[in-house]
Amino acid sequence: MAAPHAHALDADAPPAPDLPLVRRGKVREVYQLPDDAAGPRVLMVASDRVSAFDVVMPTPIVGKGRLLTEISSWWFGFIERHRLAETHLISTRVEDVPSEAIRDERTREHLRGRVTIGRACRVIPIECVVRGYLEGSGWKEYQQTGSVCGVELPRGLKQCDKLPTPIFTPATKAAEGHDENITFEQAADAVGLETAAVLRDLSLAIYEKAAAHALDRGIIIADTKFEFGVPLGEADKQGRVWTPPILIDEALTPDSSRFWPADGYQPGRPQRSYDKQFLREYLEELVREGAWNKQPPGPVIPDRVIKGTLEKYAAARDALCT
Repeated sequence: MAAPHAHALDADAPPAPDLPLVRRGKVREVYQLPDDAAGPRVLMVASDRVSAFDVVMPTPIVGKGRLLTEISSWWFGFIERHRLAETHLISTRVEDVPSEAIRDERTREHLRGRVTIGRACRVIPIECVVRGYLEGSGWKEYQQTGSVCGVELPRGLKQCDKLPTPIFTPATKAAEGHDENITFEQAADAVGLETAAVLRDLSLAIYEKAAAHALDRGIIIADTKFEFGVPLGEADKQGRVWTPPILIDEALTPDSSRFWPADGYQPGRPQRSYDKQFLREYLEELVREGAWNKQPPGPVIPDRVIKGTLEKYAAARDALCT
């Protein structure tokens, strides 16, 4: 049974389409659209919410949802043009949302630039993370074990070092709380060996082509995560895949990736970034001061951090989406 319409969930929420709500994520809502000739469809709406350390902050970043939609749709086009994978993208035009789903002009203007109409899929329940550089949870795990998600790495690597080759490091998909890194073998146990191998190969191919494009424009993509799904009717009840998975959700955004300016890159220390790291660093300061413990609720974010984060997202868009 479909969930209630989103505007019933929160009286203070922004205007929402008059459609059944499928799920509410950390930064996006997904609604059920009527089927068309191409099959089942969904409507994704990117909010201005921001999450860090898997906690949604109480302060929105106004304009972030439109930036994420623009960046992600550009990359979906890039991926399809280069025949790297099929994607769920059908349209990002608010005019293609059924008119009966938009109650008034205020709703239409709020949705403009935030919507993605996509093919409805059964989501494959692992995060497909690719790392080209050693940072974040991968760096922490390497310091403890000399490996990341079961992938043995050379000794003596420094923080943010470039890896000999990009590696596929899957993670669980948690509806709430933290995702957890897992090995390829654990991913294969969850979704089947053939499916896991396909996801690995698709993820690495997309990352390598995107990373080369970004580096030509002065940006290092240190790591990124993808989600894949199988169009409804093309998977069994256990999620075993009968047709190739397609890329869903978002692609290569500052929310799902680490972007570093290439001209300032220096291993052995944290890097300047075009992503959420600016926000994470502010939050880490609060943790060190004992003002927050990385648990909900998140702290109110000051204007300077909101502005700085939005500027970095816009800079990534301007550099990459050309």
